[in-house]
Amino acid sequence: METTIERLKEEVQQVLTTNILPYWIEKMQDRGNGGFYGRITGQECLVAEAEKGAVMNARILWTFSAAYRLLHKTEYLEIATRAKREIIDRFYDTQFGGVYWSIDAHGQPLDTKKQVYAIGFAIYGLSEYHRATADDEALEYAVRLFHDIELHCFDKGKNGYYEAFSREWGEIADMRLSDKDANERKTMNTHLHILEPYTNLFRIWKDEMLKSRLHNLIRLFIDEIMDMDTRHLQLFFDDNWRSNYHIISYGHDIEASWLIHEAALVLADRQLLTEIEMYIVEMAEAAAEGFLSDGGMIYELRTDSSSIDADRHWWVQAETVVGFMNLYQHFGDKLSLSRAVRCWEFIKKYLIDYANGEWYWSLSADGTVNREDDKAGFWKCPYHNGRMCMEIMERF
Repeated sequence: METTIERLKEEVQQVLTTNILPYWIEKMQDRGNGGFYGRITGQECLVAEAEKGAVMNARILWTFSAAYRLLHKTEYLEIATRAKREIIDRFYDTQFGGVYWSIDAHGQPLDTKKQVYAIGFAIYGLSEYHRATADDEALEYAVRLFHDIELHCFDKGKNGYYEAFSREWGEIADMRLSDKDANERKTMNTHLHILEPYTNLFRIWKDEMLKSRLHNLIRLFIDEIMDMDTRHLQLFFDDNWRSNYHIISYGHDIEASWLIHEAALVLADRQLLTEIEMYIVEMAEAAAEGFLSDGGMIYELRTDSSSIDADRHWWVQAETVVGFMNLYQHFGDKLSLSRAVRCWEFIKKYLIDYANGEWYWSLSADGTVNREDDKAGFWKCPYHNGRMCMEIMERF
């Protein structure tokens, strides 16, 4: 087992430092307008005038901050600092708080709605920058954004967090994170990506309110979001936590299994940890229903129609490796180690672009590499695959 893990560690570090991070350093810096370009297509065409998303910039900030914390390379700090300045100077709304959803290619506010998911990622990136550098400004803005979420987005009556608001924190008709999502007031995905930054923020800022909210988020996943019959996560909810949707997202199941576990470990609440660890294992095992013999994890299943999306997305494979390695690390599950290694072999075979750098969006169900969706862009960022590499490097 030691030999397997050492080889895995060496390989992921090699991919991180020679394939993923150089792509963003060399191809995505916008030296004319500042910050980072908004898009490179799957055909490696730079779209210089593309809008620039808060999520992508916050994920660049997190990734390069974490890489600097682990590897101490100056070029990683330079990119992280560039991303920090983008978030604070261009995306942060100095009048109403929160961050804009997007800015134009020249750095001016474009879509000024307040998507809570994006604010969560800004906290994630800023808190990691402070964790790597002890920078006070990054912590200050992370804390500001935490208070913005708690002031404007928390449902004091029925618990949980609302999905989206206007720039001034008013109601908006279309709250969807993307065209693929249901237009509901509460979603699993946003709660997962509030849990994630709150965990990281608590590492560096031991605030009692933050501690309470993080505990509450873990409980929400167990008590409301997870389906007690299947251990899969439900995705969309009304105000009262009712869900009428029949979708299994295997990538979110496996990602949530380790992020919830991480949150409980960081909280260091022994009673909570004891209670939830059974669910962590069962959630990951439920996700394994989508794990194929070739080592890939399929995207989703619609249980009401038995319709399967069997594409193997880059981010789902990255989270599959981490989720199964988490089970091996903490529970000694050798089958999970085998699954993680098989998924890594799948990634190496089908998803890594060795010629141009970075990873392809997906391997399609028919076995062809997806070169239609972005290599870098609004949703295609160095965070899932970069984090997978760094999780393996840091855990073992």
